[in-house]
Amino acid sequence: MVLQYFPFLYRINYAESRYRKLYKQKRKAISDPDKDKLEDLLLIQFQRSGIYVPQNILTYSFSPALDEIDPNLIMRYCSFINPEVIFHFPVINGLDMQVMATDVDTEFRLNEFNIEEPVNGMITDPAQIDLVIVPLLAFDGRGNRVGFGKGYYDRFLKKCGPDCITAGLSYFEPLQIINDLDEYDVPLDHVLTPHQCYSFT
Repeated sequence: MVLQYFPFLYRINYAESRYRKLYKQKRKAISDPDKDKLEDLLLIQFQRSGIYVPQNILTYSFSPALDEIDPNLIMRYCSFINPEVIFHFPVINGLDMQVMATDVDTEFRLNEFNIEEPVNGMITDPAQIDLVIVPLLAFDGRGNRVGFGKGYYDRFLKKCGPDCITAGLSYFEPLQIINDLDEYDVPLDHVLTPHQCYSFT
């Protein structure tokens, strides 16, 4: 019965699993001062990318425990370019990911994955999101990404409007190709690295 309704929980993608393990190790090996420098360079790439700064942006609360890229520099830049910008953050609800609009008064708390999420905002219709800043571990030359294996973003992105732009952030340059993709995987429009902005549309 569970397999019938949630087959994505039981798919074993050995290529993704191998990349996931490798890139977790690679990220953990980066020192904090080097991360700061790489995130400065990522901001420069975002500024050079030509990605439009819209009103509704889905971003994320980075987890230091996961050695994630901190998107705050890019968020501050977006606020400077577009003072009307509204940042939305993921809220995990069982097997589903919803997003919540935030402002300066929004409270955050740690969820079951030890990641901060908003608690007192309004749930946003996915069709209202204009730009998604997507966390990832690795990506390839076609815009396919390796995440943390839960599938939350892939399922959410399928609900977004056709004009929604996706931009991943990576410390590392792309793999040549990620094999064994399936119906749940959604390729990205752009991926920013410290040295280049890759566009796939």
